[in-house]
Amino acid sequence: MEQQTRNLNRWLVLIASTSILLCTGAIYAFSVFAGPLSAAKNWSMSEVMTAFAINSAVGPIPMILGGFLTDRGLAKWSSVLGGLLFGLGFFLTGYVTSPLMLYVTYGLLSGFGQGLAYSGCLSNTIKLFPDKKGLASGIITAGMGGAAIISAPIGNHLIERFDVLYAFQILGCTYIAVVIVASFFIKVAPANYQPQGWTQAHSQQNAPVVNKNWQQMLQTPYFYLIFFMLGTGAFSGLMIASNASSIGQNMFGLSSVAAAFYVSLYSLSNCAGRVVWGTVSDKLGRNRTLDIIFSVIILAFMAFLFIPTQAGFAIGIIALGLCFGGVMGVFPPMVMENYGPIHQGVNYGIIFVGYSSAAFFAPKLTADILVNNNGSYTYAFYIAIAVAFVGLALNMIYKFTKQRQSNN
Repeated sequence: MEQQTRNLNRWLVLIASTSILLCTGAIYAFSVFAGPLSAAKNWSMSEVMTAFAINSAVGPIPMILGGFLTDRGLAKWSSVLGGLLFGLGFFLTGYVTSPLMLYVTYGLLSGFGQGLAYSGCLSNTIKLFPDKKGLASGIITAGMGGAAIISAPIGNHLIERFDVLYAFQILGCTYIAVVIVASFFIKVAPANYQPQGWTQAHSQQNAPVVNKNWQQMLQTPYFYLIFFMLGTGAFSGLMIASNASSIGQNMFGLSSVAAAFYVSLYSLSNCAGRVVWGTVSDKLGRNRTLDIIFSVIILAFMAFLFIPTQAGFAIGIIALGLCFGGVMGVFPPMVMENYGPIHQGVNYGIIFVGYSSAAFFAPKLTADILVNNNGSYTYAFYIAIAVAFVGLALNMIYKFTKQRQSNN
């Protein structure tokens, strides 16, 4: 065990895992592909967006499976197999001839691969950083959030020069190649790993960690609060991730090129938010950080509503990207702090159902509102504000419950 720990470079594992998630995170650039795919195949936007919803909603199944494998020392299998399945699904999407085929390739195959890779990479890597859980979670999930920074402009270029199906084929092959290279550097975290020179006594967390399996987790009141907080926190980010390009073009008069730039800007903010808020949460605590995040989400949508210019769109996009990234970076360490590292893979996979529920409803709801309101997303923005207020209230209940427990 000691020899294995000495030979393990946890930062190299972090880089390789982040590289895989840079591929699977291409889902967040889907708004660049959705319009051209709808036009090329003469499918409605609602039909096309269903593929995005399926891709996101299927996530908990492979995440729980990936968590099961990771908790049993098979994190590398979960990470690499998931990345390869995602790339294959992306590649095969370039040959779809019907919405059903799209749902199978992009929705099910890529969605299943994404969940496997995300669970394996995240749960394994965070176990290597007990001293920097927020930072590690932020960096690893930044791979997911930052993917569209690369894939959005490249995808848009391929679409304009060739066509949308060719773009899927080329990107799919590229993702498979990246995953194969990264697989050589993925190492499994040893049980109860501690970095050299660090002990639990030096941790910022004063309460002792009690490991709970998923059955024990479901019996705690915190599970339900964390579950719904993750869903409400992710709702606005998923709404924008899948519709940023359309919102920019329909409500703010942007060209397709400018809209693609803002998709990348959103992804850059998303990427930065995961590292920034993950690190901040190590200092301020997870719940104080979430108070700030939910409040900024509300203000960002108010900017969309009351600053109807490109400047207002830019402010909202940057703020929402940062907050969505923060949500994805804060919750993994929150789960580990409540239920311990041993069963982190399965436990976070189950809680991630909250995210996937939001992923299923947010994009379709937003697309339907667009169709029924002549290209306006105004009602969707009001709904997102209400959902953020719910998240803020749940976080307050969580803090009150925690405080009452510590006083007993």
